[in-house]
Amino acid sequence: MSWDPYAALGVPRASSAEEIRKAYRKLAKELHPDVRPNDNASAERFKRVTAAFNLLTDEAQRNRYDRGEIDADGNERPQFQPGAGFGGGFAGAAAGARARGQRGDVFEDLFDGLFSRGGGARGFGQQRGEDVRYRMEVDFLDAVNGGKRRVTMSDGRTLDLAIPAGLTSGQTLRLKGQGLPGAGNGPTGDALVEIKVGEHPVFRRDGDDIRMDLRISLAEAVEGGKVPVSTPSGMVTMSVPPGASSGDLLKLRGKGVQTRPTPGDLLVRLMIVLPRKDDPELREFIRNWSGRKTDVQR
Repeated sequence: MSWDPYAALGVPRASSAEEIRKAYRKLAKELHPDVRPNDNASAERFKRVTAAFNLLTDEAQRNRYDRGEIDADGNERPQFQPGAGFGGGFAGAAAGARARGQRGDVFEDLFDGLFSRGGGARGFGQQRGEDVRYRMEVDFLDAVNGGKRRVTMSDGRTLDLAIPAGLTSGQTLRLKGQGLPGAGNGPTGDALVEIKVGEHPVFRRDGDDIRMDLRISLAEAVEGGKVPVSTPSGMVTMSVPPGASSGDLLKLRGKGVQTRPTPGDLLVRLMIVLPRKDDPELREFIRNWSGRKTDVQR
């Protein structure tokens, strides 16, 4: 048994194209697989309302469906009752046309759909499909280094979205031809993905540079040495100069945002951390250290 696309969208048959689009957008937001994951019933209904939208926004197909020439799946329906004969078929069609209040010329009524096939409905040109807007959160490191993210589109298809390095919150990625279908064989709209970049517990964005704090021991600050540093692209070893102080800023070139042709830098602020446990030897050293009062700049 065929289904009713108007009922699927919850709109009356006299609805305008804009009313049909509004109904579809509302249902698509409620039934989209991203909103209702692992809900097979909603997924099937989402496919049904999308099919109804595709049919009813194509004026030629909608006219043919309303005249009973095709069903909701686009399958042809027989135009004459079996055994009615050629004359009986025309008479029945004429009676149906008068009952529906359509044009009195039965020949024009019968063949209107045939002559308009392939060219779209009379009086209606091609219309570009509407753009569909999404919001997506991107991992901080993916925005810094670039990456890929799998997304589900409005028609249920999945797409691997390329994330360019340097992406920031508020930017919008445009996916050509991934929006709503056009009317009258018009071009499909685009998908516009508004980006929100997540935060990171260690790194902070500063343009194309990245800032971070690095905890070092008192011995490393006094004597200097090699210390491991976790960067957005992996672990490296950094040299701390002897006599470093808390707040000193060291730079790792090219370890920031991987923009082309010149990546940003990683700016490392040193933070000296004293032992948590009381160290009598350290207290004794500080007590006897001759420069403990004169070497501090205020």
